[in-house]
Amino acid sequence: MLFLIILLVIILIIAFKSIKIVKQAEVYIIERLGKYHKIADAGLTIIVPFIDHVRSVVSLKQQTMDIPPQGVITKDNVTITIDTVVFYKITDPAKAVYEIQSLKKGIEYLAITTIRDIVGKMDLDSTFSSRDAINDQLRVILDEATDQWGCKIDRVEIKDITPPADIRDAMEKQMNAERNKRALILQAEGERQSAITIAEGQKEAAILQAEADREAKIRRAAGEAEAIKQVAQAKAKEVEMIYSAIKKSDPDEKLVQLKSLETLEKVADGEANKVFIPFEATSMLSSLGAAKEIFTDNEKKTK
Repeated sequence: MLFLIILLVIILIIAFKSIKIVKQAEVYIIERLGKYHKIADAGLTIIVPFIDHVRSVVSLKQQTMDIPPQGVITKDNVTITIDTVVFYKITDPAKAVYEIQSLKKGIEYLAITTIRDIVGKMDLDSTFSSRDAINDQLRVILDEATDQWGCKIDRVEIKDITPPADIRDAMEKQMNAERNKRALILQAEGERQSAITIAEGQKEAAILQAEADREAKIRRAAGEAEAIKQVAQAKAKEVEMIYSAIKKSDPDEKLVQLKSLETLEKVADGEANKVFIPFEATSMLSSLGAAKEIFTDNEKKTK
C-alpha cells in the first residue's frame, strides 16, 4: 500500500514537471540538458522532466521602460536634466535571452549614451524646440542597436527637459518680456486700425453729407426757378387778360371816374383813414374825361 502511494506521488510530480501551460502573449524558452531546445508558444506544452526545463518566460506584449533622469550638457555648456520613456517589443525571444545578459539594462544604458550624444550637439534653445527630432533620432539609433537582441523599439518619448534654476528664471523673464512686447504690438496695431476705420468712416460721412447738401441746393434752386417761372407766367397771363378785358370794354369817362372813386373808397376804408377830396380834384377828373375824348377823336380820325 505504501508503495502505491509513493508511486502515485512520483507520477504526480512527473506530470507536474512535464505539463506546462503557456499563457497568451507569452512564450517559454525550453532548454534540454542546459542547451537551447525550443520555444513553447501559448497553450499546452509537454516537456521531459529532469531533462528539459524552462529557462525563461518572455512576454511578447509591448513594454515600457522609464529611463532615469539624466544630466546632459548642451553645446552651449548648459546642464539640463532629461527624463525619457522607451516603448519596445520583443520579436525574437531566443535572442532576447541568449544575446544579452539583461535586455532592460542594455536598452537603458544605450538610451542614456545616445541622449547625451544627440543633445551634446545642440544648444539649449534647439533642445526645447526639437523634441520630435530628438525622439526620432533616439528611436532610429536604439532600434538599429537592439535588433541583434531580438527587440524592436517602437517609440521614444522625452517626458521632461529641466534646465537649471537660474536658466529657468532667465527664460521666464524672457518669455514675459516677449509676451508683453507682443501685447503692446497687438494693442498698437488695434488702435491704428481703429483710428483708420474711424477716419475712413468720417471721410465717407463727410462726402455723403456734402453730396446731400449739394443735391439739396440743386433741388432747392430748381424749385425756386420753377416757382419764379410759374409766377412770371401767371403775372404775364394776368396782365394779358387785364389788357384784353380793358381793350374789349372800351372804357368811357364815366367808367374811369367810377373806377377812380372806387379806388378812393378802398384807400379811405377804415376808421383811422380820413380822405378829403378838394374841389380842384373834381375838375381834374373832368379834365381826364375831356382828355379821353380828345384821344378817342384822334384815334377815329386816324382810322
